[in-house]
Amino acid sequence: MRHDVEIHIKQPSTWKRGGFILLLSLFYQMAAAVLFLIILFQFGSKLITGDTNAQLRQLSRSLTTYIAQIFAFMTYNRNDKPYPFGEWPEDEFDQSRKFPERKTDIEDIPGKTDPAADADEDKPT
Repeated sequence: MRHDVEIHIKQPSTWKRGGFILLLSLFYQMAAAVLFLIILFQFGSKLITGDTNAQLRQLSRSLTTYIAQIFAFMTYNRNDKPYPFGEWPEDEFDQSRKFPERKTDIEDIPGKTDPAADADEDKPT
C-alpha cells in the first residue's frame, strides 16, 4: 500500500494537472469578475432602457460555458484543457438548453401597453 502511494505521488501527470488547476482557478476568478460586471451592466441597462445588450448576452453565455469547462477540468470530469490551452468554447450552454426568443417585458411596465395590440383593438371586425 505504501509503495502504491509513493508511485502515485511521483507521477508527473498528477503534478502537471495540479499546476493547471491552480492556473485555471486564477482564470476562473477573472472570468467570474467579468461576468459579474456584465450582470451589473445588464441590470442597469434593463432599468434605464427596458432591454439588455444582445452582444453582452452572447458574451455572458460564452463565459458561463467557459467557467463550466474550467470546473469540469478541475474536478476531473473532463480531460480537455479549457482556453487558453484549448479552443475558446462554442456556445455549448445555448446548445444544451434552448431559450425562447427574448421579447421586451412590456407587460412589466405599469401603464405601458403593446402598441401592436392597441392597433388591433382599433380595427373594426
